[in-house]
Amino acid sequence: MAYPSISKMNATGGSLENLEQNVGQVERIVSAALGSWLVLSSLGRKKTLIGRTSKLSLGGYLLYRGISGNCPVYTALGINGESSKAVELRTSITVNKPREEVYRYWRKLDNLPRFMEHLKTVKEIDNRRSHWEAKIPGNIGTVEWDAEITDERKGELIAWESVENATIYNSGNVTFRDAPNGGTEVMARIIYQPPAGNAGTAAAKLLNPVFEKMVKADIRRFKEVIENGEMARV
Repeated sequence: MAYPSISKMNATGGSLENLEQNVGQVERIVSAALGSWLVLSSLGRKKTLIGRTSKLSLGGYLLYRGISGNCPVYTALGINGESSKAVELRTSITVNKPREEVYRYWRKLDNLPRFMEHLKTVKEIDNRRSHWEAKIPGNIGTVEWDAEITDERKGELIAWESVENATIYNSGNVTFRDAPNGGTEVMARIIYQPPAGNAGTAAAKLLNPVFEKMVKADIRRFKEVIENGEMARV
């Protein structure tokens, strides 16, 4: 994903090239992407004044650090740019299908984009490793990473984690249990770590309701897909 094309002059007329580069390449990409999305999102008519101002301010800051590679907060406070708090999302749903069938559909990872709208593709490299490509909110680009299955119990559990140096660290697990009244209870737990330091943690807090809503919608679509018999390629 390329950075936006802009003049290398800052707001005061100075050259951006002379600023201290204290933000890593991956962090710059994600900062610019999140900043763009927040600025665009702040323009919505349904937003409150406080909500618009918060998104616009944080979005502008993230855009600046993404484009310039400089973070004044890091410089002033000596913040470690690699530090950020992980965000955890949980959701569950009951599917009216046998547990083995539900597990088998999810385990074929290239089925995931069928019900996870934020995923563009998932390609299985081998029995444990896979390559993921996801759409950034606002359709302003994509982000890619490799993941590895870290634990698996057939018909019961699938756990995964992004490999080292992934653009966005993420991990999670999905468990499958027989529901008391028939069908299968599916429980998903997803953890991701914003790569943009403390600024990324602030953005994650703001965007967390969006991601939580997205994950729950994905799980509901999974129920619809599997119950309606869309079981091709299983």
